[in-house]
Amino acid sequence: MPQTIQLSVTGMTCGHCVKSVTTALQGVSGVTSASVDLDSKSAVVEGDAVDAAKLIEAVKEEGYEAALK
Repeated sequence: MPQTIQLSVTGMTCGHCVKSVTTALQGVSGVTSASVDLDSKSAVVEGDAVDAAKLIEAVKEEGYEAALK
């Protein structure tokens, strides 16, 4: 069943940061799309059976902080 998860992401300062976070989120199992916005410091992830904890961990591994919105 498709689901949408919204995250707040802190620590991003530029387009490269956005690309890093987007790539990390897209690499999580079950993710079908990930959209990251620098201005709102947020991410919207869509997918099937996505584990929010794994999304947060993927962002942290890139050096940023994330939390469920």
